[in-house]
Amino acid sequence: MSERRAVCFGRNPEQDGWPSVSVIVPVRNEAAHLDAAVASILSQDYPTAFDVCLAVAPSDDDTASVAARIARADGRVSVVPNPAGVTPAALNAAIRATTGAVVVRVDGHAELCPGYIRRAVETMCRTGAVNVGGMQVPVPETPFEEAVAAATTSWMGTGGATYRVGGVEAAVDTVYLGVFDRAAGDQVGWFDESLVRNQDYELNVRLRGAGGTVWFDPQLSVGYRPRGSWSALARQYYEYGWWKAEVLRRHPESLRLRQFVPPVAVGTAVLGGLIGLRWRPALLAPIGYVAVLATAFRRGTNGVTPAVLATMHSSWVAGLAGWALRQVRRRLCR
Repeated sequence: MSERRAVCFGRNPEQDGWPSVSVIVPVRNEAAHLDAAVASILSQDYPTAFDVCLAVAPSDDDTASVAARIARADGRVSVVPNPAGVTPAALNAAIRATTGAVVVRVDGHAELCPGYIRRAVETMCRTGAVNVGGMQVPVPETPFEEAVAAATTSWMGTGGATYRVGGVEAAVDTVYLGVFDRAAGDQVGWFDESLVRNQDYELNVRLRGAGGTVWFDPQLSVGYRPRGSWSALARQYYEYGWWKAEVLRRHPESLRLRQFVPPVAVGTAVLGGLIGLRWRPALLAPIGYVAVLATAFRRGTNGVTPAVLATMHSSWVAGLAGWALRQVRRRLCR
């Protein structure tokens, strides 16, 4: 397999000119956060002009009117509809509506750190990576969100995903959001619109399979608002588990050790609890799991963090199991 490099690889942008940039933003139910997200984009100090495309899905709030107002106020911003309502369709619609050689993905509830785009492009030119990303930094506003932030930035919550817990600059399997070489994305076909979740990870699998490199740069960071309720958190991680199973079905080679953590931990605890009804020593498994979760209290600002971790683990596993049961039903009904 030949190595794929970004088009700008080896280029000195200060001398040779900066590549054109388009920023794409999938938006749904983001009326409360969209102004701040777009402001963090438009305030970037990128040396040449860039454009921003908001792909707006049908929403339950005033997202569409907020997006239209922002576009009227600044000619760099355009709006395209996303009638399908799902993230990958929004991303692809915005990509089709723009022409930048570098495509920067931003979410409607995220805020870029100062200098994000410039640094990411410099890193792309230096490394040749076809996708560059940095840290996902939670910005909690309530005690519950603080507990979620503590959980998602711990090894127990993520299995050590670099973009959540940090690390050195290096090639990785995936990054948060991403700054893409358009030519590389065009080659592999961009986002799979059949994947409601995990479509970013799946795209990175294909980019790496085509010879490209996905690069983590810890000097890049994006702030985001954690889920604010138990139901929203459980739904998020159930969907993560479901769609992770589907991605693994399509790309079994993408399985990573950290993805074993939730099913092994929850499965061992549940099985130990059931066996423990007849054989008491087996109760050490659920007791051990609870003890490990309890250590997370030191990372949180309150006692909710262990319960948040348990919710994340169990919901993720429930999503995996739900996907597996659906496959079994499909085969039985053939």
